[in-house]
Amino acid sequence: MGAAYLLLEDGTRFDGDSVGAHMPATGEVVFNTAMAGYQESVTDPSYRGQIIVFTYPLIGNYGVSAEAMESGSVHARALVMRESVNREHAPGAEGGWLTWLADCGIPAIAGIVRRALVRHIRDNGARRGGVFPGELSETEARERVMAEPSMAGLDLACEVTPAEPVILDPDNPGPRVVAVDTGIKDSIVRNLRERGARVELHPCRTSAQDLLAREPDAIFLANGPGDPAALDYVVENVRQCVGKVPVFGICMGHQLLCRAVGLDTYKLPFGHRGANHPVKDLTSGKIDITAQNHGFAVAGPGGETTIDADEPVRWETDFGAAELSHLNLYDRTVEGLVLKDVPGATVQYHPEAGPGPHDAVYLFDRFLELVA
Repeated sequence: MGAAYLLLEDGTRFDGDSVGAHMPATGEVVFNTAMAGYQESVTDPSYRGQIIVFTYPLIGNYGVSAEAMESGSVHARALVMRESVNREHAPGAEGGWLTWLADCGIPAIAGIVRRALVRHIRDNGARRGGVFPGELSETEARERVMAEPSMAGLDLACEVTPAEPVILDPDNPGPRVVAVDTGIKDSIVRNLRERGARVELHPCRTSAQDLLAREPDAIFLANGPGDPAALDYVVENVRQCVGKVPVFGICMGHQLLCRAVGLDTYKLPFGHRGANHPVKDLTSGKIDITAQNHGFAVAGPGGETTIDADEPVRWETDFGAAELSHLNLYDRTVEGLVLKDVPGATVQYHPEAGPGPHDAVYLFDRFLELVA
């Protein structure tokens, strides 16, 4: 379809070929290290406002399908790949990857030197950038990039939350799990429903009073895009629920529950995005390979960004003690904790996989056992 280029806010430029919608797009440029699951990634609401660089060298080799959707639409702003194919007749495919991207209006660029780009992001951090048609001047492209707001301090949950509550399986006699929907993935909902939960999805601005009025067996906080520090309205509502009903969180939900009990979050240099992150469960000593997608993390008990020892360190929160339960073995960041004096727990990673390994899917069983 013609030439295209990626421009970062520091002026670094990578040239390639336009293979999706031939139009400009800006956002935070991040990389994903998974070897599969490209459709699940781009339809994950947590990628709202971002441009995904796929590190795996070939994307699109098994097409696209309705089954691989994690939401009703594409949330990534644009995509960057080394090589892409439009294989419509792969087993299970219902269409070609590149045709689907163009139909969805998503710009994509292929043929770039992805290793140099990923190293640049690792060395300098995720940053604003844009994918542009080759005919657009670099001067105009740079103006568009610099006009893009920083991800730090950005509330994107309001863009992906439902307008009205969604009540699933109302006649199900199972435990009622009331979710604050900041951009929940379909596979998380599916895992809860498959285990007998009666799931409700509520807009992220739903008050604590309205959440508790549903008489939940548990409040559930899931994934979502943007900066958790920008969601003080969610944090305050969650805070009013803690201690009254069990509260559990995944990914951004982990960060929001931690902020609700008085802990701090911070922005990671380039985040964790992929399906190969080793996480140690400090209770069992087991190491799971996990799927992750987040750009923020929870600080340690002394405000530190890493935990040096494989020990269940403790925080003193506004609701009693909290204990570290999971630790990232790549960079030793907090991956989960348990509230010791009120019912609640979190994990930073994605136990539902979607896409990724299924090592940690047992956490849904553990969660519903605690609710029961």
